[in-house]
This record gives sequence, C-alpha cells and structure tokens, in this order.
Amino acid sequence: MSGAITRARWIGFKTIILREFGRILRIWGQTIVPSVVTAALYFVIFGSLIGQRIGSMDGTDYMQYIAPGLIMMAVITNSYANVSSSFYGAKFGRYLEEVLVSPLPNWVIVLGYVGGGVLRGLLVGLAVTVVALFFTHLPVQHLSSIFMAVFLTAMIFSLAGLINGVFAKNFDQVNWIPTFILTPLTYFGGVFYSINLLPEWARTLSYANPILHMVNAFRYGFLGRSDVDVLAAFAIMSLSVVVLFFIALQLMSRSAGLRD
Repeated sequence: MSGAITRARWIGFKTIILREFGRILRIWGQTIVPSVVTAALYFVIFGSLIGQRIGSMDGTDYMQYIAPGLIMMAVITNSYANVSSSFYGAKFGRYLEEVLVSPLPNWVIVLGYVGGGVLRGLLVGLAVTVVALFFTHLPVQHLSSIFMAVFLTAMIFSLAGLINGVFAKNFDQVNWIPTFILTPLTYFGGVFYSINLLPEWARTLSYANPILHMVNAFRYGFLGRSDVDVLAAFAIMSLSVVVLFFIALQLMSRSAGLRD
C-alpha cells in the first residue's frame, strides 16, 4: 500500500516537473534568451569597457570578479519569475484547483513547482556561464560551494516566487516584487563591487541584504574569496529554504489566495 502511495506521489511530482520543463523549452525565447543577452551586455559594458578603467577589484581581474555575480543574478531572477508566473497562470486558468483536489499532498505540489523554478534557474545560469567564458577565464576553487550556493539560491527564490504567485491578483502584481525589490537588492548585493570599498555604515547595512551572502558564497566557489563568512552565508540560505518552504506549505494548506 505504501509503495503504491509513494509511486503515485512520484508520478504527480514528475508530471508537474515535466510540464514546467516543457513550458521552459517551448518558450525558450522568453525564458532563456533574454537573460543570456542581458548578461552579454553587462560583460561588454561593465567588463570590457568600464572594467578596463577599473582594472582589478580586491586583487582580482574585474571581469572575473563580476562574472559569478552576473550568473547568480540570472539564477535569482529566472527562478523567481518561473514559479511566480507559472503558479499564478495555473491559478488564473483554474486548473490549479484540479491539482489541489487531487490525492497529492501539498508538499509534493510545492516541490513540483519549485523544482521547475530550480530547473530554469540552473539552465539559465549554465547558459550565462557559457557566455562568461567567452569574456574571461573562471577558475574553480571550491566546486561544492558553487553547487550548494546556486542550488540553495534557486530554491529560495523559487519558493519566494510561489508565495508571490499565491497572493498575486493579476500579472502586474507578479512583476511588482522583481521590479521594485529584487532588482535593487541585486544591484546592492555586491555583484559589481566589493563592500570593502563602502563606508562603514553602508557596509554594515549591506550585511542585511541576503543576496550579498548568496553572491559571495557563489563567488567563493570560483575565486576563493568572499566579503562575508561563507559558513554563515550557507546557514542563512539553508534556514531561508526551511522557513519559506514552511510558509508555502501553510498557504497551500489554508488555500490562502488560491481560489480568488
């Protein structure tokens, strides 16, 4: 009996994942290409043109310094956007209700949508990495840190995107958080500069930005240097995954905003 239940849950999870993956590939011109083009422009403008004047950042070639941050920026925006838009689309199209009344437990549904967001984030991150290699050499110092940082970050923003999708009443509200919250946090998250260059008050304030810890943990995997404590960064990311997953489960259990 338990084997049949496990198999049914696995089939449900796989169905959601495959549907999300199919959607990503079907509209690849909207899901993958824009981030690749944007990253290439960042490398040309900030790396090749402005980077020549900057020279190095904390003893590291500027192009190498910004590459991990640009990869992580693509992972963040795409993981978030995939789940928020897909989940809201399912809610708007009323076929989410069919999933909710199925025998699948809520945690399987959450993991299915989050898995789709993680897949898109990793796919786009890989594509941006390939673009980065055309502009600079990326050494790998700690491979495990790279995988852990990118996976946890994709999980965090996929879960955050799902929560946004639950509360969104229209597509404008789906885009509101990426535009007014994620973008500023990303630009102030140490993607283009070291926080050691900031005045003391600004440096202290920057530590409250969670994206700073994610970017630096990821950069540590490539360059072996970080502006924050790497272990603390991974602890923050792991705790964030647990908290956001619990919130998502609670919202699904109460069906909060799902039938509006």
